[in-house]
Amino acid sequence: MIAYLRGTVLEKMDGTMLVLLAGDVGYAVTVPVSTYGMLPEPGEAVELRIYTKVSEDSIALYGFATAVEKKAFEKLIGVNGVGPALAVKVLSGMTVEHLVDSVRAGDVAGLTKVKGLGKKTAERLIMELRDKVEDLPGGGKAGVAAVGGMGRDFSPLERDVLSALINLGSPAAAAEEAVVKAKEVVKGADFELLFRKSLELVR
Repeated sequence: MIAYLRGTVLEKMDGTMLVLLAGDVGYAVTVPVSTYGMLPEPGEAVELRIYTKVSEDSIALYGFATAVEKKAFEKLIGVNGVGPALAVKVLSGMTVEHLVDSVRAGDVAGLTKVKGLGKKTAERLIMELRDKVEDLPGGGKAGVAAVGGMGRDFSPLERDVLSALINLGSPAAAAEEAVVKAKEVVKGADFELLFRKSLELVR
């Protein structure tokens, strides 16, 4: 199983693929746009973290410039209905930070802006990944915009509370106002306490 490759860029193609020459072997590697944009010119050295997918009739390699991006890819393909090709599209359409914030915010509309990611798959992705992205970085402002669009600076914990309120049917703007008021009363990082207080205050 190939997990890492270091070599020379032989060729770059279509914004999502390269041929990496390692030793005397040229490896075709599919990459998200974010990694592709970081690739050096042909003839220059590069190193990539690799995910190897083995099927009955083929072996496919997916490359990532960072360990975080590879971890996000692995979490995505763990979702029912999300294969490697779609996972690459997701990571090409948004940063890892934006993905994490969108999942935390329950932002179905934002996720479905990725070509090939339908509403049902986006909903499943949110449901299955919400408790699995703690070890991935969130960007903050992208998630806040997805939740309510008011631009407030919410912490990851507060965004989780917002998501819970919205999933229970609270309007986004009202949920934001409730969390702002609740965090003035509830001190410390306790999800349940902040959520319960926010739920009391939401209108």
